[in-house]
Amino acid sequence: MAAKPRVGIFDFTGCEGCELNHLNFEEQLLDILEHVDIVEWREAMDERADELDIAFVEGSLSTPDCITRINAIRRKSKILVAVGACAVQGGVNAMKNLQPIEAVREEVYGEDKYLFPTLPALPLSAVVKVDHEIRGCPMTQIEFLKVFTALVMGKRPVETDHAVCVECKLRENECVYDKGMVCLGPVTRGGCAAICPSFGQYCTGCRGLVSDANPAAMEQILVDHGLAAEEARKKLQLFNANQLEGTQS
Repeated sequence: MAAKPRVGIFDFTGCEGCELNHLNFEEQLLDILEHVDIVEWREAMDERADELDIAFVEGSLSTPDCITRINAIRRKSKILVAVGACAVQGGVNAMKNLQPIEAVREEVYGEDKYLFPTLPALPLSAVVKVDHEIRGCPMTQIEFLKVFTALVMGKRPVETDHAVCVECKLRENECVYDKGMVCLGPVTRGGCAAICPSFGQYCTGCRGLVSDANPAAMEQILVDHGLAAEEARKKLQLFNANQLEGTQS
């Protein structure tokens, strides 16, 4: 019988919400453990592994120690999967990149700022090769299972590159713009089954931008629906500051 794939789960700068979603699998957890051996996971065990078949990594990179750790994980992993908005595009953490880094240190740490080295918040792909991505804040369990199943079967996961609006149409949702709300669905990458609009909320853009996004047109739509230009820009920046402002280099 072939050995099970050895899996590690890791976290960097973030709220660890994606990791908590791993623990919430409940009914599927036993099926997952039947197909892989989880050999490293700080939230669940003390063991450390020298080699991994698959590493699932959440969080952005924001300190020199993060850079050292992600390179170590990449070297010992055959496949590395970025999990969640912070790991994929820098997420909310990247909003700090819009300010001078010294001003950020001063605001957060005050007189102790020299004790805490910090960097611009980066997605994993800015530092190491990322093989696959699972988007969202947090990642959805359905999407994780799709990627997990494909990798365990030796297949390449299919990544969505259509707008959330497509999934709203498929679910026959009333457009939230018709309800007097604003929404980033036209430029946000789908794959979440339009979960927020389906439950009466607007899309915040947590899954990143589609590859052919037109942020300027999206910003104008927000302004046309009542937002000030600055507020419209901030909505777009919330999860996508690095991509919009080129702040991740």
